[in-house]
Amino acid sequence: MKILHTADWHLGKRLDSFSRIEEQVQVMDEIVEIADRESVDLVIIAGDLFDAFNPGVEAIELFYRTIKRLTRNGMRPVIAIAGNHDSPHLIDAPDPLARASGIILIGHPNAVVTPFSTEGFTVLRSDAGFIEISLPQFEYPIRILHTAYANEIRLKQYLGEEKESKLNEVLATNWQAIANAYCDDKGVNILTAHLYMNKMGSPLLEEPDGEKPVRIGNADLIYSQSIPPQIQYTALGHLHGYRNIGSTEKPAVYASSPLCYSFSEAGQTKYVALVDIAAGSQAKVERIPLTAGKPLIRKSFDDMECCISWLSENPNALVELTLKSDTFLKAADRKRIYQAHSGIIYLIPVVQQNKEGIPDNTEINLTEDMSTLFKDYFKSKNGNQTPNDDILDLFREILNS
Repeated sequence: MKILHTADWHLGKRLDSFSRIEEQVQVMDEIVEIADRESVDLVIIAGDLFDAFNPGVEAIELFYRTIKRLTRNGMRPVIAIAGNHDSPHLIDAPDPLARASGIILIGHPNAVVTPFSTEGFTVLRSDAGFIEISLPQFEYPIRILHTAYANEIRLKQYLGEEKESKLNEVLATNWQAIANAYCDDKGVNILTAHLYMNKMGSPLLEEPDGEKPVRIGNADLIYSQSIPPQIQYTALGHLHGYRNIGSTEKPAVYASSPLCYSFSEAGQTKYVALVDIAAGSQAKVERIPLTAGKPLIRKSFDDMECCISWLSENPNALVELTLKSDTFLKAADRKRIYQAHSGIIYLIPVVQQNKEGIPDNTEINLTEDMSTLFKDYFKSKNGNQTPNDDILDLFREILNS
């Protein structure tokens, strides 16, 4: 059995004011192409389907168009759970129509999926946080424990636990009870969840920049050791870089986001995970790189001509540009930079301060005119740098308004 695991689509996400929807269309096409090329039997999307609780029309249309293509008209099951960026009610809302197309949408951690059949598969059994699916091409079923995102308090409420209980223990107990009831070596056993999970004893993993944090402090860390031993593969969502926090024998994988969504991810290769698995056997995981989308690049220059040259040679990147100089960036230079490249997201001018010649004590001569006083003040606050003509003109404009 082949399973395609992807996560953290964040459809509708922008990079500052820059829309990524065209790139998202391209990478969704790429994911569908991989699923068809590899003849996968099932697709799992582990949360953060959208970037906002109330996504725009373009994002919603792209999501449903993509998952409908992934199902191959109901022949291939697609299971999508809500992440911390998703509205669980929005994910649950189209459920009856989605099921008719072979799509299983799970908005809440304790969701019970009503059993149903399509031409391509059958949901045999269902319980809170659990489904069992039969595919006609396999003699054994696939069992999926699912935990959509909820914050710590709501998650404990959903699972019927006391607030004082540690979240790791709550999840471990709940998952183990489901696994004991439904999972044996006569089927494929999978866990999918959208949460922050770490390997005990390993350094804490960083949550992505711009991501709504899930982990608050260390009191309720969730560890991969809480995954039941019956589980052969764990499909995780939330962290945007690919990593296996389980073991080779029992992978617990963050598949990564399909695009770099912040400059902290600049240079990362993005993936989907292709899982080859059978009843009672070890899962084999292959990372398949995604190539669609613009690269995010952080660049720093201390020479204007080198900067302009590089920008002209890399027109397709999205850039965080740091420009170091001995004086403040002029309006003409700023205009020249933006004319050289349409994908500059952040321009960070850095003045390399000159500490020499700064007097220890400066007496203020109040008989000087305001422009001279402003120059002296500006130099005292900016490493003895003299304000350029643009700054002086702006000051005079304010002074005379």
